[in-house]
Amino acid sequence: MTPLIILSITGAYFALLLLVSYLTSRHADNDTFFRGEKKSPWFAVAFGMIGASLSGVTFISVPGWVGSNQFAYMQMVLGYMAGYLVIALVLMPVYYSLNLTSIYHYLLQRFDKVAYKTGAGFFLLSRTIGAAFRLFLVAGVLHMFVFGVWGVPFWLTVSITIALIWLYTFRGGIKTIVWTDTLQTFFMLLAAVLAIVLIAGELNLNFASATNLLKESSYTHIFHFELSNKNFFIQFMNGAFIALVMTGLDQDMMQKNLSIRTLRQAQRNIYTQMPMFFLVNLLFLSLGALLYLFAISKYNELSGAGIVAQGQYPNEALLYLANHAGIANYAQSGAFPADGLFPLLALKYLNPVVGIAFVVGLIAAAYSSADSALTALTTSFCIDFLGMKSDDKKVKTRMLVHLGFSVTLLGVIVLFNRISDRSVIDRVFMAAGYTYGPLLGLFAFGLLTKRKVSGWPILLVALISPVAAYMIKRNETFFLGDYVIGHEILLINGMITFLGLYFVAKIQK
Repeated sequence: MTPLIILSITGAYFALLLLVSYLTSRHADNDTFFRGEKKSPWFAVAFGMIGASLSGVTFISVPGWVGSNQFAYMQMVLGYMAGYLVIALVLMPVYYSLNLTSIYHYLLQRFDKVAYKTGAGFFLLSRTIGAAFRLFLVAGVLHMFVFGVWGVPFWLTVSITIALIWLYTFRGGIKTIVWTDTLQTFFMLLAAVLAIVLIAGELNLNFASATNLLKESSYTHIFHFELSNKNFFIQFMNGAFIALVMTGLDQDMMQKNLSIRTLRQAQRNIYTQMPMFFLVNLLFLSLGALLYLFAISKYNELSGAGIVAQGQYPNEALLYLANHAGIANYAQSGAFPADGLFPLLALKYLNPVVGIAFVVGLIAAAYSSADSALTALTTSFCIDFLGMKSDDKKVKTRMLVHLGFSVTLLGVIVLFNRISDRSVIDRVFMAAGYTYGPLLGLFAFGLLTKRKVSGWPILLVALISPVAAYMIKRNETFFLGDYVIGHEILLINGMITFLGLYFVAKIQK
């Protein structure tokens, strides 16, 4: 697929988003931007939340995980279902009873101003780094296959991308996001379904034979009960807490829910989203298994080599295909990145329609995450730090904040590119993930106890907790032997915050 075709697809897609933005942002004010005038249809929010939950990283990463982890990710997805139930039955009633626009205002009413600013501050830090990291990966793919081919500098590629996001979100905010997310989720799922159908066609499979092949392959193994971080119970628990924190305690995700008129409709949105989220993840894992089977088949065809065993990560096959396509040379590292599986095959080896579907799906997945993050960052800063209300008339102030966060995202992405060492960037992203632990501890302490804490000790506990959790992770062999701590670091982090607040409460009593 040529860069011009990819650029044309991208341009047409953004033209459609701008049309949606125009239709949803007429006569928009701050209440429109922050709360969607409390008129968002619950079914549109439920469908659009799928796209927001599955970022561009997920779109290209989940299929790649199949090679090393099979379908074990579904254990975590089952845990997400439990987390969503807690959100619907515990958190949503609290947020609606307090009529919140920013969920961190709960911390002000339960504790004090320090807790409130601490929670909002951790969200701003986490979401800024997280959104920048996701856009960095997607911009890297677009730059590799489009703009970089024409000699366009990376910073300009990113600038154009963020400018387009700013352009269709700066007026309508959450009201626009609800509908663009719905559109983007549709295109993302359409891309995955088209890719599966066309890959099956390349392998001469119909629906029944493709289903049987997946069942018989080693890639579709789900449940693990051995003592490792693939263990079902560990993965289930991790999924529950990840959903609870990164959806229920995240302004980005909850702002859409809070734009629904009533609590009952908002809960219905969560209940509807649960089975859809389960099926969508199963869809992407199935896509990953078919991609690996196709890669093995193509490698055998081009190289004349022996058949690569299904049960092994076909690193040799992917290295060969990447070098054969001339897009990168992985020979020195000796390892093919899982994130590269889908783009390599879609843009270089599969039917051109798969390439078109991949580009549209990648853009849809990436920008459904990035646009809502930009809106949520703007909302949190305006309400939590500038003290604005949803009916505030300071529209220009809000627009300046929106522009400021756009520039901030640009700066962080360019910095990531300057670092160039992917391992360093991964560690920065993981560090941002540690900041969700204090949010878990703060909200859990507020909801599960009646004790009061106040003042700067709250901030001190919130700052110490991620450091302590990191030290435990760094010395995991001392504490746990051969066991490797994974996503459960979130729970450890939250527990340290909870215990720290309990200790402070006893002193202040």
